[in-house]
Amino acid sequence: MFYGLNKFVKNILPKQLFYRALIIVAAPLILLQITISIVFFDSLWIKTNKGMTRALVNEIKFFISAYENEQYNKDSLTKLFSENHDVKVIYVPNKVLPKGEQERWFSPMDRTLRRELKSKLFTYWFDTTKFTDSIDLKIKHLNGYFQFLIPKNRVTSTSARIFALWITLPAILIIAIAIIFLKNQTRPIIKLAEASERFGKGEDVEDYSPSGALEIRKAGFEFERMRKRILRHLNQRSEMLSGISHDLRTPLTRIKLQLEFIKDKQISNKLSDDVDEMEKMLSEYLHFASSTAQEKNENFNLSSMVHMTINKYNNSNISANIMPDILFTGRKNLLQRCINNLVNNSIKYANKIEIKVEKLKKNIFIYVDDDGPGIPKSEYESVFRPFYKIDKGRGETKSSVGLGLSISSDIVRSHGGNIELGESSLGGLSAKISLPS
Repeated sequence: MFYGLNKFVKNILPKQLFYRALIIVAAPLILLQITISIVFFDSLWIKTNKGMTRALVNEIKFFISAYENEQYNKDSLTKLFSENHDVKVIYVPNKVLPKGEQERWFSPMDRTLRRELKSKLFTYWFDTTKFTDSIDLKIKHLNGYFQFLIPKNRVTSTSARIFALWITLPAILIIAIAIIFLKNQTRPIIKLAEASERFGKGEDVEDYSPSGALEIRKAGFEFERMRKRILRHLNQRSEMLSGISHDLRTPLTRIKLQLEFIKDKQISNKLSDDVDEMEKMLSEYLHFASSTAQEKNENFNLSSMVHMTINKYNNSNISANIMPDILFTGRKNLLQRCINNLVNNSIKYANKIEIKVEKLKKNIFIYVDDDGPGIPKSEYESVFRPFYKIDKGRGETKSSVGLGLSISSDIVRSHGGNIELGESSLGGLSAKISLPS
């Protein structure tokens, strides 16, 4: 039960830190204001209005009793009562009370007046909305009725409006100040999150500088130190691989030259093929290691880029279903290489290829489907490992060194996306790329 209640509360609470912090500040303040308002209206305002209304009704009852006992000078009594009690009184003979109640059941003033009149056993009718500043009260007497025009300030206190104003304005002012301070406190966290996201996508974040509270600054400094360590590691890896490339290509070239002097051409050709494969593996590995460290981000039309990539193949077996004008910010050449790798794999093993690009809400999806033999489901994760080859399904070829899908996965993930393999509707393999738009 408590788990379900806790889960329900978590679902209705806002997800952003700013709004959660605002609730922490505003909720106690609003609760305090409501409590004070209830105490004020229940203990002071309502009781004060009730006492004022009761005094007025007692005055009216006293007037009616005096009017009944007065035999000679009723007009003077009426005039005297009106002048001293600020209530205009008119006796209307031979008239009946209006039909239909004009009383507002939601109005505290109407409820209090109705309660006091009933307690005195009056037959009455009143309307508090007919006049702006007065109450029209009619009480039956003999064959007619008395009409009393009573100022509203005789039955209600105007301090409620002043109290509501004074209790509301400070609350609004305090919440406004809290919003300003909370925005200043959450802005460094948002900047840190944006910098982390940009760095995770391989973008340059040189303009980031830690700010805000001490704890947020510490997190920012640690992020900056981590970023520099990662960049230093990437640079060292690139430099090391460049050195390996230089050191290895020279002996490979000498080996190829020496192979020309071998008289047994069969052995020479086999060794030459092995050397070519080693050179290709070395070249592919260098591309794999440096794929995310060289190119800068740019805003480009992803739809046009995919169209251009497909047109380069000039293959009638490749069909496209591409949503127009999808804009994306990333490394254009790397994404083009990723799609090239997927299409090249499909061309090697399939006859029919379908490419689909669409944008749904905040994500961009790229599908590459073919009708080839596919690969076992157990190999879906393994084929993304560098230099990994499978012996069945798509088979092993000398033209592949097992880095195509590894490079594609590395490129997609460096853009904050994901790549998945599955069964194609054409009967072969389906590669699905998802990118944040």
